[in-house]
Amino acid sequence: MSEQLLPGYIIRRGSLLERSLLLKFMQRTYQDLFPNEDFSHLEQTVKQYFSSDTPLWWVEEEGEQGSRGAGEQRSKESLSSAPLPLRASATHPPIACLWVGNAIDQVHGNRHAHIFILYVLPEHRRQGIGTALMQYVENWAIQRGDRQIGLQVFQSNKPALNLYNQLGYQTQSLWMVKFLSAEK
Repeated sequence: MSEQLLPGYIIRRGSLLERSLLLKFMQRTYQDLFPNEDFSHLEQTVKQYFSSDTPLWWVEEEGEQGSRGAGEQRSKESLSSAPLPLRASATHPPIACLWVGNAIDQVHGNRHAHIFILYVLPEHRRQGIGTALMQYVENWAIQRGDRQIGLQVFQSNKPALNLYNQLGYQTQSLWMVKFLSAEK
């Protein structure tokens, strides 16, 4: 079942059968930020954490629903030239995804939603889709009784940082890393 997210876009709940498509979106997310890296290890992340307890939503252009028309054919052709095949099916190519898991607040011990991935294809950015997805997940989290939402964002991902700051997200902790040499 799907519903309108924004004019021209619908959101639908993903299924566990779409594991490979989720993996492709995750790999594309990281490849956008780190183009020279190999992200085949993300398959293990999806295998370990993707379940009926970690909901997934897809965003599609509204015109993609229903019978096959000229607009749909154009959309399929543009996706077929993408570096990674991003199709749920021949008639419903997603243009964005949102995958949410659960976390435990380490200060108070409460379960809360944690955003694993929010990704919008580059050609669909700056149209309000990311903001609408964040509002959607906030409403979903409130309905299930969550009192907060967590996420992790790379410091170099300025567009995402700007979005989250505009929506009232605040830094609660910093994840710090020190790279170690394997040589002795």
